[in-house]
Amino acid sequence: MIELLGILLLVQGAGGLINRLLGSSNPSWFVQLHLLPPGMHVVVSALMVAGGVALLFAERARKTRRRGSESE
Repeated sequence: MIELLGILLLVQGAGGLINRLLGSSNPSWFVQLHLLPPGMHVVVSALMVAGGVALLFAERARKTRRRGSESE
C-alpha cells in the first residue's frame, strides 16, 4: 500500500511539474493543478516528487530490514 502511494505521488508530482515547466495550457489530470492556485503548482509538484521518492526508498529499506531479520 505504501508503494502504491509512493508511485502515485511520484507520477502526479512529476507529471504536474513537467506540465507546468513546459507551459502546457491543455486540461490535465494532475490533481494539484486543479486544487491549488497557479503560483503553488511547481513547488507542490516538486514536493510530491520528493515525497513519493522518499516513501519508495523507505518502503524498500523496511523490506530489506525485514528480510535481514528473518534470515538470522
